[in-house]
Amino acid sequence: MDTQILWFASRATGAVSLVLFTAVMVLGILTAGRAGFAGFPRAAVLRLHRTLSLTAVAFLAVHIVSAIADGYVDLNYWDVIIPFGAGWDPFWIGLGSVAVDLLIAIGITSALRRHLSPTLWRVVHFSAYAMWPLALLHGWGNSGGDGQETWLIVIDIVCVAAVLASLAYRLRPDRHPDTLARRTAQVVHPVRDTGADR
Repeated sequence: MDTQILWFASRATGAVSLVLFTAVMVLGILTAGRAGFAGFPRAAVLRLHRTLSLTAVAFLAVHIVSAIADGYVDLNYWDVIIPFGAGWDPFWIGLGSVAVDLLIAIGITSALRRHLSPTLWRVVHFSAYAMWPLALLHGWGNSGGDGQETWLIVIDIVCVAAVLASLAYRLRPDRHPDTLARRTAQVVHPVRDTGADR
């Protein structure tokens, strides 16, 4: 295969992966906040979150394989999971490797979620908050990519704005209507001490 095709495939799938993982982050944040929208309930948001996650992983796999198969730079498959050892651009490639390692941990624990404690699953899943910016920085700093091109900087800015907006929505003071309803119910009908523990 023409190495130029592989190079362009790696660059394109890297950019698409960023957009998809941004959408996954946004939906994950909204889902954690119990968000649902008119005509698009929370269960649908969860399904979309999972589907986009799998699609993002597929694009990431093509990004990685095409970058290594191209052979233009000194990369091998160990560099995907062992950070900061690449023969080319080791720091920025290493950030991508750490992001991949976190992604693998998230994937494994999600597959085994029913067999894990909710606390363990939550701690590992929250590592996505580190994975996403590491992947963003990997694309931005990588000297062989398009990280400094205007079009990709615009995509980066839009992705960062989307994640920040979803975090602001998730952390808003009024929270989800269900939470407000429960608080109101507790004020109107406080839980009574029945003395059963005495």
